[in-house]
Amino acid sequence: MAAINSVVYLESQGDIAVITVNSPPVNALSADVRDGLAGAFAALAGHDAKAVVLVCAGRTFIAGADISEFGKAPRGASLPVVQDAMESSPVPVIAAIHGTALGGGLEVALCAHYRVSDAKAKFGLPEVKLGLLPGAGGTQRLPRIVGAKKATEMVTSGAQMGARDALAVGLVDEVVDGDLTAGAVAFAQRVVAEGRPLKKVRDDASKLGGSADELAPFFAEFRAKNAKAFNGFDAPEANIKCIEAAVALPFDEGLKVERSEFMKLMTGLQSAAQRHVFFAERAAAKIDGLPADMQPLPVKKVGVIGAGTMGGGISMNFLSVGIPVTIVEQKQEALDRGVGVIRRNYENSAKKGRFSMDEVEARMGRLTPSLDMNDLADCDLIIEAVFENMAIKKDIFGKLDQIAKPGAILASNTSYLDVDEIAAATSRPESVVGMHYFSPANVMRLLEVVRGEKTDPQVLATAMAMGKATGKIAVVAGVCHGFIGNRMLSRRQQQANLLMLEGAAPADIDRVLTDFGFPMGPFQMSDLAGLDIGWNAETSKGETVRDRLCEAGLRGQKNGKGFYTYDENRNRTPNPDALAIIDAYAAEKGINRRTIDDQEILERCLFPMVNEGARILAEGKAQRASDIDIVWINGYGWPVYRGGPMFWAENDVGRARIVEVLEKMGEEVSPLLKDGWK
Repeated sequence: MAAINSVVYLESQGDIAVITVNSPPVNALSADVRDGLAGAFAALAGHDAKAVVLVCAGRTFIAGADISEFGKAPRGASLPVVQDAMESSPVPVIAAIHGTALGGGLEVALCAHYRVSDAKAKFGLPEVKLGLLPGAGGTQRLPRIVGAKKATEMVTSGAQMGARDALAVGLVDEVVDGDLTAGAVAFAQRVVAEGRPLKKVRDDASKLGGSADELAPFFAEFRAKNAKAFNGFDAPEANIKCIEAAVALPFDEGLKVERSEFMKLMTGLQSAAQRHVFFAERAAAKIDGLPADMQPLPVKKVGVIGAGTMGGGISMNFLSVGIPVTIVEQKQEALDRGVGVIRRNYENSAKKGRFSMDEVEARMGRLTPSLDMNDLADCDLIIEAVFENMAIKKDIFGKLDQIAKPGAILASNTSYLDVDEIAAATSRPESVVGMHYFSPANVMRLLEVVRGEKTDPQVLATAMAMGKATGKIAVVAGVCHGFIGNRMLSRRQQQANLLMLEGAAPADIDRVLTDFGFPMGPFQMSDLAGLDIGWNAETSKGETVRDRLCEAGLRGQKNGKGFYTYDENRNRTPNPDALAIIDAYAAEKGINRRTIDDQEILERCLFPMVNEGARILAEGKAQRASDIDIVWINGYGWPVYRGGPMFWAENDVGRARIVEVLEKMGEEVSPLLKDGWK
């Protein structure tokens, strides 16, 4: 085997040339890979090979572009040069695919004359998830194989296609059993023996599915159907335009449209934001001060205290990945209700085709309901998920200290409370950690892992590992009231309430924030959660707007009346009774109400949040600014195309503008906000 360079090799198997890419971990299309491929095809000029097989070593075919090169000066052979060398080869080129052929990897494979894969291979163009579109002919070649309709779905969702489906639509020509390279060489030999043509995807428009006029209704309907999902994002529409170009224009003209749309996205703020999030998610898994090779403790059985909404959702995370759970409640009725909700959730998923009813029974079979905390004695990890009350939590942890086996991890699902105070109720504070799930816990991706002052590093690493094992994005937070997310949320809620009293209608405040990209505003959120959460009718004295709303029977969506009124379909309209209560309260407090514009609403709601984020960073309660962004994107619905509050502050609004507004508001500005953060 001859080395073309450090990552690409060329050898002959009889009259078949085999080019092997070996660039761990995922054979990304780096400059070295591109140079190697260009060099390999150049070396084959004048070679007596009758066909070429392109295969990759390691766990995957070319997985995609090397995203670390984005935004940097180009070097090495360009991808179009490599693609042209493949497509223009005088002998058949067969791409042999295993693992994933995604993004640029699939775009390379589409330039081969034939494609084969193993049975587990996956194919897709996921660039939309980075705020981009396939920029190397993917939007022009893919619809020429799978049809314009399927291609539109794939490029706007980033969805992957399995090998059998790829075979059915002609994306691959054969699924190989056994050794992939041997199978690909055998396929190449058949291509040569049968004298099959050099099939260029670019030249075959027969599978597009119709003319531009015939497909126009499909594109219009597709846009309308996905308007809500695509709202705010630039990349889906750009992808659709490129597929339309593939239908309406010759290949080379369509490529020009693709290149133009790609460059608009590539140089835009949205893609920069989404690429920031891509790297930030990976950075969040790294724990400051811990060796990278630290192994987590084994967790073979989990205990959950509380079978309510949170406890049930937390339990499902573990049951779904094969980890047995013992769930404990105080009363049989509450236990039965909680177990019933878990079963219904699983059954609803099975009815939607996500898994079989046998799988429902398998998951439920891993659940052990109990009324006795002593049944948690053999658990490796115990998560308390009861009411947010310090006295109750300390009592539970004191009991767990006597019950749990040595080395067991004791975790609290608290969303605000002091984990160190909870840990002090035990004789093993090093085993205590916060694991703050977000509701619904079986759906929401975020997990704040709260590192206590005495939390053992291996305990912290285990909690983070459990987050990853159950499909969560885990972020380390320090001990402070509300940790990262809720501490910042409280600043937004504070300003929203002030704006409401000063003259901004709750519906206008909500509208400004949903226009920004949040799924709902603060008053919609309050109605959804229930205005009476934590409110006590016996002690209420009408001291706040919320007190008065609850006293008037306005409890939110649960009874159809809150800041909004709700019909049977939960459609909302501003509630005049709530507005009257707000007006009366403001008048009583001597507040002069005024007209407040949208810009002031947005700045006053979001700028104090950024300031609080800077304080959290300065205090070391978050490891890095990007962790704060991940918390807000995955736990609170910050729009991903804006990159998170800290990215947005640095790259969109600008810290100087935020400081200026905060000072006018009379806020104490964090020095870190003035000076910047890393």
